[in-house]
Amino acid sequence: RKSVKKEKFQYTTEFDKNCAYDGEDLGAVCGEGKTRFKIWAPFAERVELCLYKEGTARLEISLQESLEQAQVRVPMEKEERGVWSFQFDRNLHGYFYDFLLYNKGETVRTADPYARGCCCNGQRSMVVDLAQTNPEGFPEDRAPGRQRENIIYELHIKDFSQDAASGIPEELRGKYRAFSYLGKEGEPLCMRHLKNLGVTHIHLLPFFDFGWLDEAGSGEQFNWGYDPVNYNVPEGSYSTNPFEGSVRIRECKEMIQALHRAGFRVVMDVVYNHTHDAYSFLERTAPGYFCRRLSDGTLSDGSACGNDMAVGRAMVDNYIVQSVCYWAEEYHIDGFRFDLMGLLTTELMNRIRETLDIRFGRGEKLLYGEPWRAGESPMEAGTHEACKNNILRLHPEIAVFSDDTRDAIKGAVFFAKEPGFVNGGRELEDRILDAVSGWKEHTDGFHPVSCSQIVQYVSAHDNNTLWDKLLFTVQGLPAGEHTAEREAYLTPYPKVLAANRLAALIYFTCQGNLFFQAGEEFGRTKFGGDNSYRSAPEENMLRWEQLEREGFRELAAYYKGLIALRKKLPGLYDKSPEAAERISGKTIHRAGTVSFLVDNRQKNFPQEESKWSTLYIVYNAAEQDFTVKVPETEDFYRSGGWEILADEREADCMKPVSEEVTVKAGSGIILGKRVRKQIWNLSMENRILRRWSEEKKTDI
Repeated sequence: RKSVKKEKFQYTTEFDKNCAYDGEDLGAVCGEGKTRFKIWAPFAERVELCLYKEGTARLEISLQESLEQAQVRVPMEKEERGVWSFQFDRNLHGYFYDFLLYNKGETVRTADPYARGCCCNGQRSMVVDLAQTNPEGFPEDRAPGRQRENIIYELHIKDFSQDAASGIPEELRGKYRAFSYLGKEGEPLCMRHLKNLGVTHIHLLPFFDFGWLDEAGSGEQFNWGYDPVNYNVPEGSYSTNPFEGSVRIRECKEMIQALHRAGFRVVMDVVYNHTHDAYSFLERTAPGYFCRRLSDGTLSDGSACGNDMAVGRAMVDNYIVQSVCYWAEEYHIDGFRFDLMGLLTTELMNRIRETLDIRFGRGEKLLYGEPWRAGESPMEAGTHEACKNNILRLHPEIAVFSDDTRDAIKGAVFFAKEPGFVNGGRELEDRILDAVSGWKEHTDGFHPVSCSQIVQYVSAHDNNTLWDKLLFTVQGLPAGEHTAEREAYLTPYPKVLAANRLAALIYFTCQGNLFFQAGEEFGRTKFGGDNSYRSAPEENMLRWEQLEREGFRELAAYYKGLIALRKKLPGLYDKSPEAAERISGKTIHRAGTVSFLVDNRQKNFPQEESKWSTLYIVYNAAEQDFTVKVPETEDFYRSGGWEILADEREADCMKPVSEEVTVKAGSGIILGKRVRKQIWNLSMENRILRRWSEEKKTDI
């Protein structure tokens, strides 16, 4: 592959002023008897469009192959601001194409970086009449209504159905169609579990066209998908026919449609910080422009993937905004998770937020990302990296993953044996209590505007699963990949189950958006592997038979109960800037034992009365039981007695409690003070209390 390190182009903002193109019509657009091609190639002296009736499954295509195989080669017309165009007076749906760019005696072949379709393995673009790719009823497809809480379930398309126990036929396992499959007995186990669990959003790992694996190869290949090739085309290996370019588009839409019908919103994991190959189709169209470089002209590598996108330049930012909007509009995507968001800018992220709000309504599309990067990378002048330390520059409805919460609960992810609060860590009580209010009251550096900017979690696809981390630190299994018998990873050890339940109870009672890795709820293991991005499908897949095993079955029920309970607790799902004010009485009772109170009244939606006016929550990670008197609260005549809403075994339960409660060692508890008398709304309540005050001449 050609090196891009020696390009002589020196970027200036003046170049953008003269050459940046703001139109949203780049690529191939067809319909109504015509097809128009447009490409931005500002350095080219001449551009040719090449058409082919057939695609190719080659992983790379040479310039000579394009010159020899093209059925039609036509010169494109030069327009303003670096744009070249050509129009055919016919609908060319299904034809394949690429471009030849001529500049200073050099000829470069490139596929279309704005393509909506492609051939197998994505090296040649395909003309797509998108109206012909819609499954039945897709134009009428709508996402389910927004809920009070965002509970996000991170899922890899192949992992979901690869296991035979998923209930999916072999030919559909690991495919888009696994989500829409209905057998003779109705929904398969994997889909039934999703629906019964109660999560609100399905976060799918990247499913745009990615590199490394061969779409024409065997099903034994696996990739997380963080290797972008064609940003606006679905990945072909998840389709039932990667050779027919329309199939991947239709089946991807069917998947999203099926998830909407099942009651889920769909989040797309997007990777705009780097490309699979530095010599990408973007870089070929404008050499030196799309890749970020160091002062000596070499490629920057803040992504640790060989290159960084030059975010902060007009056409780079335009490309990303338009790509996000394309997926939201054409595929009905409901949210986006940004990989290594720290390589992007706060200016770009805010622009994406504002653009989506204008087009779809404020907050309708969920946005969150990783507020870090793998290494240093030079930013354009006047821009700010979208990292944790710049969270105050981000729109309040752009959230970031809280590695602080994650590491405080279970221990640092890069040190398998390092424990957190639930698995033997020391002096973490203050950090756990900071996590409760989404770090809003944190005084040491990181300080978000609101818990709306925080994603609370303890595990994701990266690093060890929660279960494996607990096996290393609680059960004492040797840390490291494949260093114990496989059955040891599949054994529901009581102490590990208890630590897992406590970890879940903690982050499910922290303010912010909630997120967890698929299978965390039934002890997902990767057998000690901590970076399974290209590991065998059998290592990565969800093992659905674990739902039937004693211990794991009860763990899944506990998660389901926590999810149902969370949706009933306005004191926890409140995302307003004032939400942290609901938390009071933070107390460290002893090493490993903390508690706090939550004002759980329904303030933002007064017509919906809460069942409990106050919550009392205790985390007891110590090795001894902890007995405490239930608090006395001033709730006037409205409050009834306290009851247990969750303990070490059950969640979303209603158990009466006396004056004292015992919190078992290595567990937590949620108490709720029952509202005895229902009030129609807060304004009526205030009028009643005001009149009562005047009659009694008492200041309230």
